Parts: sequence; C-alpha cells; structure tokens
Amino acid sequence: MARQKLLASSEEATRYQREWFAELREAVAGGEPLALVNADAPQEIFRAMGIPYVVNQWWASVVAAKQRTGEYLRTLREYGYPDYSEQYSATSLASAFTEVADPPWGGLPRPSIVLGETTGDTSRKVFDIWDEQDGIAYYPLESAAADTVPVNWWDLMPEQWEAAVGTPRLDLMVSELEGLVRFLETTTGRVFRESRFREVMALVNEQEEWNRRTRDLIARTRPVPLRVDDSISSVMIPQWHRGTVWARDAAKRFHDEVAERVAAGEAACPDERVRLMWIGRGLWYDMDFYRHFEERHGAVFVWSMYLAIAADGYIRYGDDPMRALAARFAAFSDQLYRPPWSTEWYLKEARLHQVDGVVHLVGEDARSGWFITEALERAGIPVFELRADNVDQRTYDLTAVRAEIDAWLTTRVTTKAPK
Repeated sequence: MARQKLLASSEEATRYQREWFAELREAVAGGEPLALVNADAPQEIFRAMGIPYVVNQWWASVVAAKQRTGEYLRTLREYGYPDYSEQYSATSLASAFTEVADPPWGGLPRPSIVLGETTGDTSRKVFDIWDEQDGIAYYPLESAAADTVPVNWWDLMPEQWEAAVGTPRLDLMVSELEGLVRFLETTTGRVFRESRFREVMALVNEQEEWNRRTRDLIARTRPVPLRVDDSISSVMIPQWHRGTVWARDAAKRFHDEVAERVAAGEAACPDERVRLMWIGRGLWYDMDFYRHFEERHGAVFVWSMYLAIAADGYIRYGDDPMRALAARFAAFSDQLYRPPWSTEWYLKEARLHQVDGVVHLVGEDARSGWFITEALERAGIPVFELRADNVDQRTYDLTAVRAEIDAWLTTRVTTKAPK
C-alpha cells in the first residue's frame, strides 16, 4: 500500500516527474535523442544543450520501489551477464536487450547516448556493454584521485574549489567536459552556448542554496519536522532537473514548507527520543524501514545523504562556468565514499544533526565503509552496519534486519540518548 506523502512539495515533485517522463517517452518515440547518465555525471551540459536525459540510478530506484528489480536482473542473467554486481547501475542495462512485461512507468526509452564516470572495473564494463548496442554511444569520464585532501572541503567548495579539488584534477575534468561538448554537438546536432550554460549554472547554485537552508533548519529543530523518507522526492526529483526554473522554485517550496512545519511545531515523531542517521543509498524496496522504529523506541531518521550532499556538494561560484562544473564533479564520489573526505563529512553532519546513532548501509566496497564506521564509533556514535544491496531484495531479510536493529537500539543507542 502506498504511503500518503507528508509534504505537498513531495506530491508536486512526483506529479511533475510522471508528466515529464510521459512527455519524454513521446519525444524519444518521435526521434528525439536521449541520454542515460549516472547520478554523479555533469548533467548541466545536457541541460544547457537541450538534450533530454534520464538518470540511471533514479530509474533503478523506481524499479526497486515497484518491487520489479528481480525481473530486470533475471533478464541480465538470461543474456549471460552477472545479476549480482553493481545492481544499482546495471538494472537499466536489462532494457537494452528486452523490456519486462508491463514495465514501471511504461518502461525506459532506448537511449542514444550513455555517460558515466569510470569509478571501477565493473561500472566501466556495464557502460561498455551499452556501447556495444546498435545506435548507442558511450562517453566515459575518468575518475582521478588527489594527493592531498582538505578535511573541511564543505567550507571550501563554494568559492575555493580550486584549492579543495586541486588544479591537475580540474584540468583533466575540464578537458573531458570540453570533449563531451564536442561529442554531443557531433552526435546530436545541438549547439552548446555559453550564455545558456551560465544561466543553468546560476540556477543550480540558487537551488542548492535553498537546500542548504533546509538542511540547516532540519538539523537544529527538535523534534525533527520530517523524516528522511518524507523529503526524498522533494529533494531528489528537483536534483534531476537541476538548471531549470522549476527545480529552483521546487527547492524553495520545499524549504518554505519545512519552515512552516517548524513554526507550527509539527513533528514527524512527537515522541522523539532517538535521532538516527542513515548513511548510504536509499533502501528503495523497503521505504517503511525509516518509520518502523518510532513506536517502540521513539527513534526517527533525521538525516540521509540526499539533502545533505545537495547542501554541501553542489554549490560552485566562479567566473569560469566550465571549470566550476568540473569542480562540482571531479571529487563527487570522494565526498560520499572515500576517506578522509567522506569520514570527516559524515562526522560533521552527525554532530550538526545531533544524532544518537547511525545505520550504515555497506555496499560492495566494504573497505571505505569500514573507515566511515570506525570514525563515527571513535567519536562515540554507535553504528549498525547493514550489509545489503539497496535495490536487490535477495540480499535483504526484512524480519531479521529489523530484529537486529531493535536489539542494537535497545543495547547501544537508547541507553545513551537524552531522556
């Protein structure tokens, strides 16, 4: 049964996304180009050039929320590909071969362009398979590393991003983005105009400034005015439309609605006794998880990376828009997953949001997950490591997981939480 959305901004965002996707399917059927892009890719260039795109991980979340991921993974297996690796990024690949019966939202239109960063051998292979399909071209972006890492990158990124990311990484990313522009102009016939690109970049900064205000408002309010699952549509759907007036205004509507709830004293969990942080991608097939522990423990999830990274990870000011865009994405994965970028940021956010415990969804790369858990535990914040894939239900035992977290809350968290 679908849960009623708490926020009008969430209802509006979902309605907008459905209408947009229906129009997109019609446009692609009529001959429009379509790009499939990863979440951590520079979508702003496509926005500036008027090239429609679908975010790969957004589509995987829709499929998982509809409990259909298993069918897509089965298709991959039937065509000789693994169904147990990079499921979040590989779900859409099944549509390159055949669409499942009665697919969610009418199914994923066939892209003509795919764009992704080569963050690992497996993800690169997923996109190489797309590239092998007739009529589909892949443009890869490198994943560079830095010799020095600023632990307070969130303070530096808006204005001092050159120092935070490093000139060599930015030089590489700028050259690749310029190559992407040439590739798209050649492939689609669309023209890149810097004046339009500047407009897009300005709108993104405005949108993320609203998200920053909202993040800060939620962090300092007790009891919290909304749970993380209440906010995801209000945050992430506008994120996939970054660089539009609608997305900027949607972020403001979200902020204003949260501010109204705070002013009215409305709480997600009036009996809030424990504040929890969720680290990792959304658990799309079990969104009720985020509410399950409220009645027994007064435990409410007040933080997820989606609003927080919107607040800290996107704002870039500067006179050179292409270099500013490079600064937005050259270290994006670092901010979320690679220590000390990630560990220091999660610790900062945990303290800002006054959390009592953390549930950490640890994915395939358990090495980076260990550093995050260790940093939080060392700071006196209990962590429960949930080892599961966020879209593949085969990796998740609902009853066992909830029982284990119940026990963890009782033995490690509620005894430390304020009464």
